[in-house]
Order: sequence, then structure tokens, then C-alpha cells
Amino acid sequence: MRTHEQTVQSQFDPRAQAYLTSAVHAAGPDLTRARELVGQAVPAAALALDIGCGGGHLSFTLAPHVARMIALDPSPGMLAAVSKAAAAKGLSGIEVRQANAESLPFEDRSFDLVSTRYSAHHWTRLPEAVREVARVLAPGGHALVIDTLGHEDPLVDTFMQSIELLRDPSHVRNRSVAEWRSLLQAAGLAELEHAEWPTRLEFASWVERMHTPADRVAVIRSLQEGAPREVREALEIGPDGSFTIRTGLFWLQREA
Repeated sequence: MRTHEQTVQSQFDPRAQAYLTSAVHAAGPDLTRARELVGQAVPAAALALDIGCGGGHLSFTLAPHVARMIALDPSPGMLAAVSKAAAAKGLSGIEVRQANAESLPFEDRSFDLVSTRYSAHHWTRLPEAVREVARVLAPGGHALVIDTLGHEDPLVDTFMQSIELLRDPSHVRNRSVAEWRSLLQAAGLAELEHAEWPTRLEFASWVERMHTPADRVAVIRSLQEGAPREVREALEIGPDGSFTIRTGLFWLQREA
């Protein structure tokens, strides 16, 4: 029986190229705002860390604004794709490193910027990972957290978490804004800005990207079709199974 870490690697190693070219991951208003925030507040000489870099889109976006970017991920396949794409883009300041968010292999106060995007919902020990972010961040340094959000309504949230897990067994949980704020505050990370955007997930490409087996796709569609009106309206479930979730951004600063 596999561990969660082994599940993550088996899910993402063979799909690195799919995430590199995914329209959902490669663009979005969250990336635009991330670029603006880092460009305004982080010095050009900064050392940055991108945790759970995935296809590397946040690393690629922020690397031109810092001196050096370490793109970190547990998946060797993802890291190889990021390294190759960074070279093709001429981003010589990006280096890759394999590690998990819950145990960062860096000294205290090492980074001026720590970021993560669309990764935290795979982390099994989120409180420990958030504390690690604060630990490796220099006093006064900035953190950027971007992830899909859990729903405040328990009915909608239970449904959403269920289809996420059916689609991807490496999924752990999307946290709500309230849950995020509690974790971030407890770690000594002060919120400077929060923003949210709707993210439309086209069903066919959503399940294809993860190579979800046909029997699980059928269960997801059955759940969607039988969902109560409150769920269907909250997630804007379309006739083809496409639906809408929310992406949240937290811009933070480590307390001195």
C-alpha cells in the first residue's frame, strides 16, 4: 500500500507536461496580482522560494523580479519539466530542488519571499508546513499563498471535496478563508491583502489532466447530476460537468 507521498509522485510525475501547458495553471488574475505585489514590495536582490512549484508557472512569473528563485516540489518529473522550461525561457535565476513543504531543507530566515500556488491542498500536515514557511522567511519578508478555497457552506464543501478526491487521490483538502487565516496568524504571518477570483474548470480537461479512470469519472458525473439545488447553484455546475470554484490569494509579511 502506497504512502501519500508516493501517491503524489505517481499522480504528478507522468503528468508534468500536462500541468506545464494547462491553461488553468499557466494564466489567471492571481498570477497578474502576484507579479504586481512582488514587483512593488520585494527587492530585486531577493532570494525566493516557490513551494510545490508544480508546472512552474508562479516561479516563471516571479523569477524576473528577484535575484534567485528556488522551485521546490516532491515530484522529480515536475522539477525536470520546470528546469527545461526555465532554460527555454532564459530564466537562469531558477534552480530546482526536491523536498516536501512540511520539512523544508533550509536554514531559519533564509528567504525574502516564500510563495506557493495550487499546491497546499495536497499537503497532509498544513499547520506544520505553514510554520515552516514562517521559519525560513526573514523577519519583514513576504509570503504569497495562492490556492483553491474550500466552501464556507458545509453541504457545498463536502460535495466539492468529494469530487476533488475522486478525480485525484492525492487531494487532501481545500481550506476555507477562515481556516487559512487561523493557520497563517498562528504562524506569525500578518495578512496584508486578500483577494479571490472565480475559477471555471472545464470538465473534460479537468479529468483528463489527471487521467482519472472512467469509473471514477462516472461517479463524479452521477454525484453532480444528483446534487441538491444549493450545490448546483453554488458551484455553477453545467450540463457537461464543468463547474466553478474560487481561487484565493493571501499576501503576508512575517512579523519581526
